[in-house]
Amino acid sequence: MKHQQSSTFLDLTHYQLHLRQLKPLHISQAPVLMLHGAIENGRIFYSHQGKGLGCFLADQGFVVYCADFAGRGKSQPSASRDFDHSQHQLICHDIPALVEHLYQKYQQKIHLVCHSWGGVVLAASLARFPVLCPQIASVSYFGTKRRITVQSVSKTIQVNWIWNRLGPWLCQRYGYLPAKTLRFGADNEPRQFLLDTVDWINSETFIDPTDQFDYALAAQDCPWPASWFFAAVNDQVLGHPTDVQLFMAETQLQHAKFSVLGTSAEDLQPYDHISMLTHPRAQHNHFKALAEWMKSQ
Repeated sequence: MKHQQSSTFLDLTHYQLHLRQLKPLHISQAPVLMLHGAIENGRIFYSHQGKGLGCFLADQGFVVYCADFAGRGKSQPSASRDFDHSQHQLICHDIPALVEHLYQKYQQKIHLVCHSWGGVVLAASLARFPVLCPQIASVSYFGTKRRITVQSVSKTIQVNWIWNRLGPWLCQRYGYLPAKTLRFGADNEPRQFLLDTVDWINSETFIDPTDQFDYALAAQDCPWPASWFFAAVNDQVLGHPTDVQLFMAETQLQHAKFSVLGTSAEDLQPYDHISMLTHPRAQHNHFKALAEWMKSQ
């Protein structure tokens, strides 16, 4: 492992966001901010043993920050009946604060890497606040989709029954979504955030349920940073290549780089929604390609 790990916190009005810093022994590249998806936290990108995309990039000379969204991971306080947090707050307050914090700290453009729903809220934040775009060197999206249009038995169970129906019922009972406790997610989820995601997954329009801001319309004039979308060959529900491309078109990013992992002759690995970021072989293929692309931006 060619980097050191430590924790830092960004103080916001009523809560703290945890950032896991992966600092190379010799910094030679721009800073990277990594944003996780739903029912997970920043650990999707790193491990204490040095595994994961965040650790790989740190070993390549990037100083990496893996964020935990409000209520998740080591951010304080944790999701509970007494601490709620919405998608609107994340888009309008937290993400701009994270970007601005790192931009001011290093006085140079930063790279952003997102997994799943983390890419949706980031794209929404950039469309809403295009003034942030000149501070960003590149954005990489792994398995990012907003709508889930593919139809299958797995989709019916995972999305229609568990996420859309059981999730809100659990939130009503507990005051938050105890996904980690019930072992269908890596972390718990604030109640309002879950309800906001349900609204978007099932809506044809990319409009904020809180104040009716039209993100699809704003995206038409957004000066998007260089972007690369990754889908996985065996991601059949949560980031199906069809739905990833649908999100690209919705955000006017249909001409960005797009790769389906596990289809090249050099890497016939059946990557899925999680293993695209955790499989050991990834560092020899798309992790390496991504690092070289980021260095060129």
